[in-house]
Amino acid sequence: MASIAIKRAAGVLVAALLLGAAAVGQAQQSPSAIAQSQSPAVNPQEADLAKQQTAQQQKQPLNNQPVWKEVRSGLPQTTSLPGRETNVLIQSQGQTWRAARVAVSTALGFVIAGLLAVLFGYYFWRGTIELHGKPTGRMIERFSPAKRIAHWAMGLTFVALAVTGLIITFGKSLLLPLIGATLFSWLATLAKSVHNFTGPVFSVALVIFIVMYVRDNLPKAHDVQWMLKFGGMFNREGGEVPSGKFNAGEKGLFWSLVVVVSPVLVVTGYILNFPNFDQTRSTMQIANIVHLAAALIGIAMACVHLYMGTIGMRGAYQAMRTGYVDETWAKEHHEYWYDDVMSGKVPRDSEPRPAPLPHGRPA
Repeated sequence: MASIAIKRAAGVLVAALLLGAAAVGQAQQSPSAIAQSQSPAVNPQEADLAKQQTAQQQKQPLNNQPVWKEVRSGLPQTTSLPGRETNVLIQSQGQTWRAARVAVSTALGFVIAGLLAVLFGYYFWRGTIELHGKPTGRMIERFSPAKRIAHWAMGLTFVALAVTGLIITFGKSLLLPLIGATLFSWLATLAKSVHNFTGPVFSVALVIFIVMYVRDNLPKAHDVQWMLKFGGMFNREGGEVPSGKFNAGEKGLFWSLVVVVSPVLVVTGYILNFPNFDQTRSTMQIANIVHLAAALIGIAMACVHLYMGTIGMRGAYQAMRTGYVDETWAKEHHEYWYDDVMSGKVPRDSEPRPAPLPHGRPA
């Protein structure tokens, strides 16, 4: 009996020693080892990156290249902010966008400058296009009040957008050295506000303008003859090619600038103006480059229209300001339209009236 009791006591002692050894081993285990044993499996790629970061910290403590490589990778991280791309800290394509923006604006800026030089040269060579016949003093209506309002609403908002857009695009390079940082900061802030709030107004005016003017700008067979001779624009002796209410050049400007370029400006402008549409940064970068290119091309086209509508042709501005032109002007510049009006083929908005005196009273 004594031997059995001794054996039992020895077994209890061995078991106690084993449990004590296990407790000591658990106590000596590092906290990181405990956390690793209790945490889920680590992604091998993340583990490798962590090793790289640790090695880089030991080698160059102030130049942790693996960390910034991960930041600039564009891979989604963890964030509490909802929305698209809010979990991407840095988008490396942004540098490509900045470089492309400068290249596009510089190239098209030189195009606008070159076009202005050509227009000035043409004016000094040709001068203002004058009437060859004597004015009759009888005025016929060319544009109704509604069409003139639509034209000025679209035109003035376009000019406001063009001027403010040029300030935003080229102001830092051209204006800042001339007027100083304080004044340029005020001017740039004002230009940005005017640009952002005028854009939606322009989009509405554009639709109304297209609806009201599209019928008169439909292509006709006689437009081909005008294009072949370029409307007689290079004939200093005069003799324009007959055209309808709008010649082929005006129709080309309508379809290219108004129908194609301007809607592109509107769509890309809305993308840039309202980032809360939940578009990505890549979408906004592409929209910015397209908007910039379309705007500068549109400004170049508009310069030609502004030239012909002011100093380029006498009587053109009066037609849009008052709505009326002299019969001689209509016959020389738009003969087919004049014939249609006089024959009754085109309904008159009003009967011919005497030309106004300088003070605005009828003759």
